[in-house]
Amino acid sequence: MATLDVRPRLLDALSVLRDRVDAARFPLPLRGAARARRNRAELLAQLDDYVIPRLRSPQAPLLAVIGGSTGAGKSTLVNSLVGRRVSEAGVLRPTTRTPVLVCHPDDLRWFAGPRVLPQLARMWVPEQDDGGEGEYAAGAGLGRGEFGVRGVGGVTAGGGRGATGVQGTQGRRMAEELHGGEGGRSGREGHGGARGAGEEWGVGVAGGGAAGSGMFTVRIETEPALPSGLALLDAPDIDSLVARNRELAAELICAADVWVLVTTAARYADAVPWHLLRTAKEYDVTLVTVLDRVPHQIATDISGRYAELLQRAGLGHVPRFTIPELPESAGGGRGLLPATAVAALRDWLERHAQDPVARAAAAERTATGVIASLRSRLPALAGAAAAQHAAALRLAGRVEEAYERAAERVRQEVAAGEVLSGDARAHWRDHGLDGRSDELLDALTHGLTSLLTCAVEEADERSADAWRRDPAAAEVALTTAEGAACAGERLGVIVRRWRRCLEELAEEETREARAGQAGERAGSVEPEESAALLATALLGGRRARTAGENLADLLGAQSALRLCDRGSRLLATYLERALHGERERRLAPLDQLTVPLDQQAELIAALSVLQREKQREQRKEEETAMAREMAMGKEGVSG
Repeated sequence: MATLDVRPRLLDALSVLRDRVDAARFPLPLRGAARARRNRAELLAQLDDYVIPRLRSPQAPLLAVIGGSTGAGKSTLVNSLVGRRVSEAGVLRPTTRTPVLVCHPDDLRWFAGPRVLPQLARMWVPEQDDGGEGEYAAGAGLGRGEFGVRGVGGVTAGGGRGATGVQGTQGRRMAEELHGGEGGRSGREGHGGARGAGEEWGVGVAGGGAAGSGMFTVRIETEPALPSGLALLDAPDIDSLVARNRELAAELICAADVWVLVTTAARYADAVPWHLLRTAKEYDVTLVTVLDRVPHQIATDISGRYAELLQRAGLGHVPRFTIPELPESAGGGRGLLPATAVAALRDWLERHAQDPVARAAAAERTATGVIASLRSRLPALAGAAAAQHAAALRLAGRVEEAYERAAERVRQEVAAGEVLSGDARAHWRDHGLDGRSDELLDALTHGLTSLLTCAVEEADERSADAWRRDPAAAEVALTTAEGAACAGERLGVIVRRWRRCLEELAEEETREARAGQAGERAGSVEPEESAALLATALLGGRRARTAGENLADLLGAQSALRLCDRGSRLLATYLERALHGERERRLAPLDQLTVPLDQQAELIAALSVLQREKQREQRKEEETAMAREMAMGKEGVSG
């Protein structure tokens, strides 16, 4: 078995892949999107909490997480393995609220900082001689620890800097699958939290301050009797009635080198532990099972049935340890089990922690199993990303199609002179009878605003109808409707700006006509009258044929033709600007959902790079092993 080694290129590939997964978004409520979000969070948590830290520190102690159902005897088992009470056990369920990590004093440095489980604040319990439980509560509160490691921010009770009270979504995802409900809202969605520059990780002296303030913490104890290179972590119940305990338990288990799953003779067939067993098989992790509290009379029968279930599930190779029901495990399990009851499990753990080959094999198997699972997990995420992008394009296409039809309607109705109707038409008739030019302009401005508003409302109705038939738009339609508010006011502002530009354009051409005396009355015409005639010619269609003729009489044919051409381009520009602005406001909610265009390709590309690096390392390991065998063969011949 090749030893786990520092792998810079593989770590670089994993880091890139991790960033690609972190950037992936699945905001649209498509089928499978919720699962994709959970898978993304779980994958991030595994990479951040276990795989990358383990590859960066292959020499770190082996972390064995003791997990199981309520009342399975996890804390009693941990206490018995350590040889003293380090974790509270009792009849009150759930008892294990704050996870307890026990390691050799020489290994404390590996767990004092944020190398693993960076979202948990550390509470350090000094070495205890008598193992009295009362000393846990007798601490003077959390203070500044001796290990000033840079990490995430947050203030623990007592002034020390600690971890932010957040919990990764990997635990929530597994808790939801185990219990079929929401995983609680005590943690912040997203994994880990940002690490603030210059802030220290506080390893506080235990006193319950952080736990009492609602922060997520892990209590660290040291025990010289525990072999160096092995750490035990007593996790909360995986089926706890408290949602935050379930989430934390699932996350701790997925950060382990070795999973030690504890169940009982009464509950070994429950669904919750079997879900974890199937997950362990999927990731090919190093797994150990403990069948606890087995009555002597039926020990052989129960052990055989459990072994048969494991065999059927493809887990027949998993080490199994049976602990009989003893007086020490009764009454809530407040006593320590005899050393002989846990000797086999302790020997297995010590052997894998102290034997370099076995230790590397256990860590290598779990890390390699997670990396191998990426071959199926990343394509699933990429497929979900592609579906998100396709749905976003589809929704945007519905809006764009509706607004293209609105633009065509506006062009047709302007050409047909629909704006020159109602009040505008009445003012145009009066214009030749000493009517006021400003009143005609006001009426035309109002008519154009009404036409644009009607076209936008029709486009909104058409796109809303299309979105109602598309499940991807379920959570976007409301914000889009909010974007349609006050559309008439915004369109009115744009039309008034167009009018001002039109008046400036008419004034410019009128000045030039006065200078050249091109028209019959160019010297006496007012710019406002030219603007009114120009607006009528542009918006009146066939109904206002005489407007262009009157403008030519005022300014001359060439000036009038040039003015109408420039005015037509100006009108087209502002009509396009008005409709484009409203369309973009309707599309803004989709843009804010941040469905990256190339996230599918980036996920697949990152997986390909990782697989190439993994294959390259495998070939290197094979070449190294072959060279070693050849060297040994030569030594044998020479001997």
